[in-house]
Amino acid sequence: MNQISPPPKLDIIPTSAPFSDAQRSWLNGFFAGLLSPEAATPLSAEQGAAVMQAGDGDDGEAPWHDQTMPIADRMKLAEGRPVRRKMMAAMAQQDCGQCGYNCHDYSEAIASRSEARLNLCVPGGKETARMLKSLHEELDKAPAAKPADKQDAVAAPAVTVTIAEPGRSRDNPVAATFLSRRLLNKGKSEKETYHVEFDLSESKLDYVVGDSFGVFARNELGLVDQVIALLGASHTTKVNGKTLREVLIDDVSLSPAPDTLFELLSFITGGAQREKARALAQGEDPDGDAATLDVMAALQKFSGTRPHPEAFVEALEPLQPRLYSISSSHNATPGKLSLTVDSVRYVIGKRKRIGVASTFLGERIAEGEKLKVYVQKAHNFGLPQDPKTPIIMIGPGTGIAPFRAFLFDRKATGAPGKNWLFFGHQRSDCDFFYQEELNAMKTSGLLTRMSLAWSRDGEKKFYVQDRMREVGREVWTWLAEGAHFYICGDAKRMAKDVERALVDIVAQFGARSTDEAVSFVAELKKTGRFQADVY
Repeated sequence: MNQISPPPKLDIIPTSAPFSDAQRSWLNGFFAGLLSPEAATPLSAEQGAAVMQAGDGDDGEAPWHDQTMPIADRMKLAEGRPVRRKMMAAMAQQDCGQCGYNCHDYSEAIASRSEARLNLCVPGGKETARMLKSLHEELDKAPAAKPADKQDAVAAPAVTVTIAEPGRSRDNPVAATFLSRRLLNKGKSEKETYHVEFDLSESKLDYVVGDSFGVFARNELGLVDQVIALLGASHTTKVNGKTLREVLIDDVSLSPAPDTLFELLSFITGGAQREKARALAQGEDPDGDAATLDVMAALQKFSGTRPHPEAFVEALEPLQPRLYSISSSHNATPGKLSLTVDSVRYVIGKRKRIGVASTFLGERIAEGEKLKVYVQKAHNFGLPQDPKTPIIMIGPGTGIAPFRAFLFDRKATGAPGKNWLFFGHQRSDCDFFYQEELNAMKTSGLLTRMSLAWSRDGEKKFYVQDRMREVGREVWTWLAEGAHFYICGDAKRMAKDVERALVDIVAQFGARSTDEAVSFVAELKKTGRFQADVY
């Protein structure tokens, strides 16, 4: 038998091309099948890049899509990917919808130039805005395709821009009436949490449990007047057809100070102050206080510089709407909507700071007053299609909001599926939100199980993930029966710890290795049985 020599290995795709080994191997084989060995020659680096651009050069995976991952790590994972994918990695990875998109679609919209605003990712803050600006400049510098190459190029996916119907987008809000607020904490609680209600009957808005509610808040008058005083201006000064006070209350953000404000300050000051302002505008931190500088603090830091009111307003970011998880069910209370809101208050130096929207809802808006709102449709967060499916809900603190909605919805629709709620907070005697409601649901059988965790009641802190581990065998039994698993709350700490506890439970009671347990949880996510609403 004659020995048949294997065909020579053809490295048509250079090692410098931005493909994985598997992708490079497949492409080498593909082009080898089109070209005879004599005619085949390796592609240049430029040709390899062109192939990547024409074929998208992306496998569709997003390994950076993790809310707990720092932006530097996400950008490293996106190295070698198309600019639009790097843009996605730059975003906060929460798919919160606050920008009006999910992270993937926002990046596509910017890359296709159908969205010019680079500052919509509120959770990403300055880091995301700066990275998007840099990537956008990279996009502008990318060479246009040569005419001869156009017939072979595969167009990038187009993003269709449509105007949403009223009340379904941040760009097309409607009016709702603020009805009431009720303090949920008792006694000596360290928190200030409100149940707030709205009347939607005038707008005829409806929603599905799992959706979020966008609120256009207003800045606090006292802060606005202090800023005007630092400018040395009159509150009646006209800017864009409105008074300066009206603009600062309704239209622009007063926290944090944007890079463009420091750029403006650098133009109207000199010496060391100018260099310091320039450094801050470039994302540097010359005095170690950059993270604490809101607009008022920036003006105080560069005291004596008094920008013209119109230039000052132009240097600020627009006041963004805030999104909250809806804590009511349209099926249970049509025409009404409720939220569960923590009032944010803290001190930096000797100055008290407040959360704009949380304190607006918690104390500043009056009953009967109207405000601009919209419903943000949930991205992969909602009740199972089959009402018989059991659900496990992990919602400490205000994370209970969507699960209160889930329970009321299941009650209103007569869904027979079992319901298990894990709730926790600091102290049982003053931070047990909706205690009477939940106990009544437990008594009636609607709430099959309720597991509680109080972090400050004992000498050792105890959290919902600790309670999960205590009842891990039952959690595994529910999962084995097909239960859907939900988390709502803090993305960087709580959600990560809960997911780690779930992996441990699957490994221990599902008789799996850690790697197999991780794969099991990943499959739950892939099939929609593990859903998160995090912030």
